[in-house]
Amino acid sequence: MGANHAHDHAHGTAVPASRRAVVATLAVLLPLAAVTLAALVLLWPDGRPEAPQEQTGFQRVAGTITAVALEPCGETQPGAPEPHPATCGKATVTVGEGRDEGRQVTLSLPSGPGSQRFTAGDDVVLLHNPQAEEGMPAYQLSDHDRSAPLLLLGAAFALAVIAFGRWRGLTALLGLAITFVLLLTFVIPGILGGEPPMLVAIVGASAIMLSVLFLTHGFTLATSMAVLGTLASLAVTGVLSYAVIGVAKLSGITDDSSFTLDMSMSIDTQGLLLASIMIGALGVLDDVTVTQSVTVSELAAANPSYGFRRLYRAGSRIGRAHIASVINTIILAYAGASLPLLLLFSIGEQPLGEVLTTPVIAQEVARSVVGTLGLISAVPITTALAALVTSRHANPSGAASGEPEPAPRPSGESFFADDTPRAPLPGPDGPYGDRPLPRRARHRRAGSPP
Repeated sequence: MGANHAHDHAHGTAVPASRRAVVATLAVLLPLAAVTLAALVLLWPDGRPEAPQEQTGFQRVAGTITAVALEPCGETQPGAPEPHPATCGKATVTVGEGRDEGRQVTLSLPSGPGSQRFTAGDDVVLLHNPQAEEGMPAYQLSDHDRSAPLLLLGAAFALAVIAFGRWRGLTALLGLAITFVLLLTFVIPGILGGEPPMLVAIVGASAIMLSVLFLTHGFTLATSMAVLGTLASLAVTGVLSYAVIGVAKLSGITDDSSFTLDMSMSIDTQGLLLASIMIGALGVLDDVTVTQSVTVSELAAANPSYGFRRLYRAGSRIGRAHIASVINTIILAYAGASLPLLLLFSIGEQPLGEVLTTPVIAQEVARSVVGTLGLISAVPITTALAALVTSRHANPSGAASGEPEPAPRPSGESFFADDTPRAPLPGPDGPYGDRPLPRRARHRRAGSPP
């Protein structure tokens, strides 16, 4: 009986529904990839935007502090904060590059508000003025040189990712590199070149999503559903962002950087705000969509009898728990980034209503609310798509003939996997279901003690 069961199953045909799911997915993804590639080529900046002519001023030069001599701090103006004693004095610095390489210079320590503290042995950045007049210092002590610590931190990060994720970790790092390349060579130069920021952000986000998700997670149905869910959620986020920016009358100018861009380069700051919302949402959307798609795929593999409705309900319950934690993460991330600003508002003792309606806070509130709504929409969309392609479909012909229903292709399996049906896993009676059970197993099956 068991042998015949396996024999009949092995000679069954592949489920048309799973094959149709693959074809339908490719029919959507291939045109999407083609349109994204065409837009990427058309919008690709020809070159770096013309920068203002270099001023013949200070140049950054590396150096090393060899000695620090502290001195008493002088008198300060009434009402001005007193400098820290560790910032008053002089430092002897060895120039590390340029025409004065190896030369030792004595420089005053920076002592203004927020000045850093320097000690002997610190690698520092000097500002060199080649056109310094006679009697004026040619060098100034500017900042710490953080190149070496950042390189070590980046190497530790890469090693940790590869050690834990192995091949998947390596592909994740490659995806991260692609993201940086597209942001630095396409999105930012495209916006500076005068292209519409919203269009550049949409094309850049689509290119990042298509390349990074498939590179990191492979060409599978689960990844494809995550891509489609991310696209749909990005569309929802874009529409909501456009509506909120218009209704709330947000200009996108809230700090010196946006004001400078608006004045000097005439960039559409509202479009820039919308682009920043979409790119920021993409960083969390791919996490949610991939998690939902893979979760539904695993549920379908663990429970082959689950249909679309049961898979959708189970996946949605997991998604609700995920979204609940992500919302808290988003709010805390914005609060941490804006903590100095929140402290200033607290010192000013402004009413909460007035604080929330200021341009800076209103923009951050709109950004967080719109991003959260996009995340919420990602759960039902991605869960429904994943459940649709992984749910078990009935086989009327097989049911009529008494043949077992062939299993659909798992969504986590590659598009290029073999379609030949495999023999079913052992049932509750074990791999030899047609043989009598041992006495101990019969007792256990009946619920009696062995």
